[in-house]
Order: sequence, then structure tokens, then C-alpha cells
Amino acid sequence: MQAETLELLEWGRVCQHLATFASTKLGAIASSRLPIPDTYEQSLELLTQTKEAYFLETKLIGGVSIEGVQDITTALLRAERQGILSSEELLAIATTLAGARNLRRTLDNAEGCPNLQNLVSELRTYPEIEQEIYNCIDESGSVLDRASEKLGTIRLSLRQVRDQIYNSLQGIMQRRQNALQENVITQRSDRYVLSVKAPQKDQIPGVVHDTSSTGMTLFVEPNSIVPLNNKLRQLVRQEQTEIEVILRQLSDRVSEVVEDLQRLLIIVTKIDLAIARARYAYWLGANPPQWNSILNAKVNSVRDRTAITLRQLRHPLLVWQQHHESGREVVPVDVLISPEIHVVVITGPNTGGKTATLKTFGLVALMAKVGMFIPAREPVELPWFDWVLADIGDEQSLQQNLSTFSGHIRRISRILSAISNDSLVLLDEVGAGTDPSEGSAIATALLEYLANHTSLTIATTHFGELKTLKYQNPKFENASVEFDDASLAPTYRLLWGIPGRSNALAIARRLGLPETILGMAQGHVGYGSAELNTVISELEIQRRQQNQNTEAAARLLKDTEKLHNEILDKYTQLKSHALELRNNQEKEVTAAIMQAKKEIARVIRKLQQGDQSAQTAQHAEKRMEELGKRHLPSEQKSAKNSPATASDRYLPKVGDRIRIRKLDKVAQVLSVSADSSEISVRLGMMKMNVNVSDIEKI
Repeated sequence: MQAETLELLEWGRVCQHLATFASTKLGAIASSRLPIPDTYEQSLELLTQTKEAYFLETKLIGGVSIEGVQDITTALLRAERQGILSSEELLAIATTLAGARNLRRTLDNAEGCPNLQNLVSELRTYPEIEQEIYNCIDESGSVLDRASEKLGTIRLSLRQVRDQIYNSLQGIMQRRQNALQENVITQRSDRYVLSVKAPQKDQIPGVVHDTSSTGMTLFVEPNSIVPLNNKLRQLVRQEQTEIEVILRQLSDRVSEVVEDLQRLLIIVTKIDLAIARARYAYWLGANPPQWNSILNAKVNSVRDRTAITLRQLRHPLLVWQQHHESGREVVPVDVLISPEIHVVVITGPNTGGKTATLKTFGLVALMAKVGMFIPAREPVELPWFDWVLADIGDEQSLQQNLSTFSGHIRRISRILSAISNDSLVLLDEVGAGTDPSEGSAIATALLEYLANHTSLTIATTHFGELKTLKYQNPKFENASVEFDDASLAPTYRLLWGIPGRSNALAIARRLGLPETILGMAQGHVGYGSAELNTVISELEIQRRQQNQNTEAAARLLKDTEKLHNEILDKYTQLKSHALELRNNQEKEVTAAIMQAKKEIARVIRKLQQGDQSAQTAQHAEKRMEELGKRHLPSEQKSAKNSPATASDRYLPKVGDRIRIRKLDKVAQVLSVSADSSEISVRLGMMKMNVNVSDIEKI
């Protein structure tokens, strides 16, 4: 049943697309025959490998290279049976060993890939065997002279004999040029011959090995070079024998490590598959699925299923068609299913995308199981299903005398025998192909059974009775494919919580069916059907308006976030600029103070060394004021130069030690003026008069 489901979902096409991203032939073969894991642990391991490969592909320049690795399976089987490998097969083994060693080096030096590093840690690449092969065989697959001393000697003799043959034939060609059809040396039956005109054959006696189609040219081996040709043949046989010996020795070396080389191929193929899955995910714009930790153990009840969140989900095969086969643009759908829902009934018009939605969900469930990313927007939340089982399409068979209904029932019976509590079941047009009332009853009973015995069932139908199951059983949910009444075309969008309405009468009216017939048809529809369609139509309009409002709010939120980020960036820039200005100002003030101190010290030294008269002191005081105005910050100048008020003026006494603010020097009071506005002080060896407002108490 699983194999049948894979065929119905076109799983093989997904595998073929994945194979195009593989780097090796073995990887491509494995991708095209991708098996479905049986356990959650296997799926988790594959997904982890894909995540690590995706990380490396985006971080390493050029991605992860598996260049050189070839399919050497046949050669290993022959070596295992003690057969002699050809030089080309041995060369392929050497390049595979080199490629595997480079792959291991790349992964060992990388970060963020512990699982892949654990894989390559088991690789044994046997560099000594690789070196032996390269020492004996060149890149074209020819055995080199240095492969053995004996082979080198034989080939030296071969060259010498060939030179003798060529020299002899060249001499004959010069002497008997008129008897030759062409002035060239050729070969027949591995012997060197000349092309001689038939009438002139007596001029060059020898053995005739062949004749042209017209009979006008004979290919003659002159008698004089027969011994040389014989010797050449003997040397060629010796060469082949020695080459066989060399190939046998190398083949024996390979046969000793066949098991390790077979394991090497398995490991490299696993890594190639992980890289192929990562590259396919990047091309598809896919994201990794998230599995709830509850799935680490086998669940025993369908009530334990986690929520499903697949926003902007796209069908991977339709995406491929859009990009490679000029297909139409893929319309994404949102699949949001809460844990308590176990049956989803999708209704709507034909060609509206119901079956495509079924296949999309089935494919992404399989993709998650094999460790592939899902073509949906993050976050991708999807439970692990142990079985994915489907009844999609028409199984009518003339050979087996099966009707459409019979074919569906036989397939559904096989599904029921295979399901478990963790299964995903996909049913297309459930109950179709028979009497509508009986088909609807069977479909209702089947879905109610599956609601209690599977993790999730998704079914498409045209039966109106199935639309009401949601209001009778909390495990059911309705969904419908949207239909545009104006264009009479599906939009391929999926609407949740709303059943699909019948559009047959509306479509028929727009396509020109007479109103008389439509009126009669409306009378046969049944009581309440028109009212139900009206209600559904109003719900669709409300849902459409709600979606538009949600999209508008999302755009507004996006614009607001963009504006917030711009303002934040501007604030950060201004803050950084202000800090830079403050640091520059502090540096300038510090430099100015240092300069002022140097000039003040220079003035004081000059006063101490020179004339200490009152006039000299006044000049010094004036110079101090100039320095203060030039170097001190305006706040400091105003603070230091502002006159003290009467209340806070300090009146020194003779003998007090005071500080002169302008000079930042300590002096001793010698006398105080009668009005107490000025004092005479001693500053070092110098006497000077200072205003009381320019001093402060120590």
C-alpha cells in the first residue's frame, strides 16, 4: 500500500528532481530511489544531516565538494572475487580515495556539523594504495614505465625495435618511391607495412597482408623487416604479460580492503544525499520541519498529535514546472490544523485545487520523513506520520471487472488494514462512483471511523452531508477551495472553517443554459440548499474581507517596523556622533590646559630669574589673564573670574596662606589694604598685589 501511495503522489518525480542536485553518480542513483524511513529516529538523523549540509553550503565558499568520487561498485565486486581490475578501474579507485580524503579534511575543518563529522570519522581512505596506483597509472589510464623495472626495460627495447623498423621502411620508401601508392607507413595485423601499387609489387618483395577494396593497392610487409616485426610482436606480448602482473598486484591490494572501500562509498553517498537535500531546499526556498519532542517516543493515542502549521505551502512539483517547464505561477495555501482535529473535509468545485492540496500535503509529509525541507514559510510544524496512505484518482479496471466505486473500495480496504494511530490518510472524492445517498452514508461512516483510528485524515468530496460533520463531531474541520463567481474560475486558495458551496447553477447560467431549465433545476435542488449556498457565500465574503484587513494590517506593521528600525539607526548614529564630538572636545580642552600650564610655568620662571619690580609683576599678571581667556573653557572663566559677593568674600589676615585662582599658585599674605579690597602677597621670591576677589582660602 505504501508503494502504491508513493506512485499516486508522484513521489518518484520529487526523487528525480532531487537527483539533479547530487554531485556523484551514486548520489544521483540513491536520490532517484529514495527509501522512506521506518522510524522517527531515522528521520531525525536525516533531517539533522540536511541542516548541517545547508549550513555548510551557505558558509563555505563553493560549498562542500565531493569531486573525484566515482561509482566503483563493479570494480570492488570484481576485486572481491579476486579478479584483475583494469587500469581505468584502478584509477577510478585512486581518485575516489583522494576525493573522500579531501571531503573528510573539509568537514574536519568546518564548524557546526558534528553529525557529518561523525560520519566521515569512519572513513578509511588508504593513501598508500592511492599512491601506489598513481605511481603505476597515469591520468589517461595507461600503465607507466616506472610501474616496474622489467616493464621499463621491455618498453625501451620496444622503442628501439620500432625505430629500426621505421628507419628500414623509410629507406625502402626513398628507393622505391615510384612503386608506392602512398608515402606512408601503416599497420595491418599489428605488423608494419607499405601501401604498394599492385602492378609494381615485384619491386618490393614481401608478405602481402591486405588489399584495398579496388584491388589496386597491396599492403606489403617487406622481407627485410619481417624479423623485426616478429621481434616487436614478442616484445608486445611480454609488455602485456608484465602489465597484467602489475594490475594483478594492485588488484590484490584493493581486494584486501574491499569492505572498507564499500563502506566508504556508503558514507560518501550519505553525505552527497545530505548535500543534495540541502541544495534542493535552497533552490525551493524551503524550511526545516519542526517535530514536537512528544514524538520521540511512540504515541499510543491520536489525541497526542501536535499542531500542523504550514503557511504559504507550495507543491514542489508545481514549483519545478513553473521554473523549468513554463508552468503557471504556483498559488500557495495555508494549512493550519489544531491538535484536536483529526479529519479535514475539503469541498468546492472541480479543478479548484482540492486534489492538488491532498497531494501537496502528502508529499511534504514524505519529504519531512526523508529529511528534506518543506516549501513553506517558517515556522514549519508537522507531526511525524508512520504511514502515508492515499486513495487518489480513478482505479477503474476493465481487465479486473472493477467499476470506479469498486476500485476505490478495494483500495480503501487495503488502507484500513494498514493504518495505525500515527497514520496520515488521504482520500480523494470519498464515497464517489455510486448512488449519492449510499455513497454519502459510506463516506460518513468511514470518516467517523478514521477520526478515532488515525492521526489525521484529509478527504475531498462533493457530498453536502459531509459538510455538516464539523457541527456534530469536534474532531472534524471544514475547508474549501475558493471560486471566483465573476470569472467563473478557481483561485486555488484554501479557505478554512467554511464548506465549499455548489456553483453548478451559477456556472450554467453564465454559460447560457436557458432560465426555464435552470428554474426547474432549482426546484429539484431541495429545500434549504439555496439558503445554505447564500450563507456560505456571505461567509466567504466576510472571510475575504477579513483576509484583506489582515493583509493590510500586516503591511502596516511591516512599514511601522521599517520606520522604527530607521529611527533606531538614526538615533544610534547621532549618539555615536555626539560621543565622538565630546571626546574630541575633551581632547582639545586637555591640550589647551597643558599648553597654558607650560606658558604659565615659563612666565613664572622668567619672573624668578629677572627683575622682580612691580611693573614686571603687572606684565606677568596681564599675561596670565590673556592665557586664561585663551585657554580656559568659558564656564571655567566665568566661574573663576566672576567677582565674589559681599556675603561670600573671604578677608585674609597677615600671615595667611591663600591661593591665587588665575595662577593656581599658593602665596603668603604680607599686608591688607585699608579698604580690604587688595592684599600684598609673597609668591616665591616675588612680591605682588592681588585683588581679594581673585583669591581663595586654603
